[in-house]
Amino acid sequence: MENNYPFISMLRKYVSSSVLLVFATVAALVIANSPWGDLYRQFWEQPVSVSIGSFNFFSHNGHPMSLGAFINDFLMAIFFLSVGLEIKREILCGELSSMKKALAPIIGACGGMIIPVILFFLICPKDPAMERGMAIPMATDIAFSLGCLSIFSKRCPISLKIFLAALAVADDLGGIIVIAIRYTEHLNLLYLLISALLVVVLCIGNWRGIRTKAFYINTGLVLWYFMLGSGVHATIAGVMLAFCIPANIPRGTKFYIARIRRQLDHFPATVVTREDRNKPVVLSDEEIAILKSVESASDHLVSPLQDMEDVLKMSVNYHIIPLFAFANAGVNLAGMSLMTLFSGVGLAVFLGLLVGKFCGVFSFTWLGIKLGFIQMPQNANWKSFASICMLCGIGFTVSMFMAALSYPSVEHADLLNDAKLGILCGSMASAIVGCLLLNHFLPKEGVKE
Repeated sequence: MENNYPFISMLRKYVSSSVLLVFATVAALVIANSPWGDLYRQFWEQPVSVSIGSFNFFSHNGHPMSLGAFINDFLMAIFFLSVGLEIKREILCGELSSMKKALAPIIGACGGMIIPVILFFLICPKDPAMERGMAIPMATDIAFSLGCLSIFSKRCPISLKIFLAALAVADDLGGIIVIAIRYTEHLNLLYLLISALLVVVLCIGNWRGIRTKAFYINTGLVLWYFMLGSGVHATIAGVMLAFCIPANIPRGTKFYIARIRRQLDHFPATVVTREDRNKPVVLSDEEIAILKSVESASDHLVSPLQDMEDVLKMSVNYHIIPLFAFANAGVNLAGMSLMTLFSGVGLAVFLGLLVGKFCGVFSFTWLGIKLGFIQMPQNANWKSFASICMLCGIGFTVSMFMAALSYPSVEHADLLNDAKLGILCGSMASAIVGCLLLNHFLPKEGVKE
């Protein structure tokens, strides 16, 4: 069970934030279709500016970035930085660290990306504007899917939880590659060259053992600016930065552990009574120096990758993702009906998530198991495994992000609304069906690992 602790931690992290994500989504839908709907939509068009003289850091093609673009291009770059750190950690020492561990979720993720795209292509009318959204139903939302799975935490084998979490991580990696390739149109070679040089600088910093987070963050900000102007989507800067951040700890850890123990031995042991709890605490200069020495030594025992991942965790899950949902989930339902789900982009996205994701993940994994490449997750059967595959159709966050990339202009606003409706309904249907299947097929008693 020790090797499963990181995934248990991940489960708890996403489960708690998924509630806030649901609240933000519902709030966006209600406000967007209320008398304040126009004000809601205008709010995201407000310009964002951080300027020094005539230079505005948040500008694109000479125009100030809107608040909505700031969220989708800058804040989501931080989200993808967090995702990149998670992917790198899993590749180095987690469930993607060996072919034996990684093969099942990677095969499942490949099926979960290929089949929805094919289904979208077959269903959607042969219109170049509509076909820009083929990648929308590829993604699995890790927060919502693990949130649904948490309902059955005592009944579900840990192997299935690990499979779903690892598949979502592999899925994110595939989505990142698609964003870098699919949504790159006009390249600025000078900005692209400068971006490449900055990545080289980050790699050299890693190679030379630079562990200061300020070096990576400041260089990453400059990288984001030039990536934004290069034509490659700016969020890719977050992923590239993540893969350049050191994941190792320096030699001499025993020295730092001994220093922490030695310093703590010199720290006075005080007994705090109930009456003292609300009184101000004043430490001596010597006590403060001891605590700072312990803090400094502790920094050498945590890798910059894991340290930054921990720092970003709260901001990403409790601020950035809910804010992204609130800004992007406000589908204007005026003049729309559920009939939208029976034609065009809405139907293609809806079935891509509900049917395509399930068929892709289940069929590719089933084939891998039958051919002997991989094994069925421990303590699972085909029925419970199929139920997990249904949860993969919950594709909220990254799907919404890809929808915004697919239909960015005002003339495609109707297609964007149709895609968002398909995402919301497809994700909701996948969640409901997945939970019903899990409730029916999982053992009524808790499983023993």
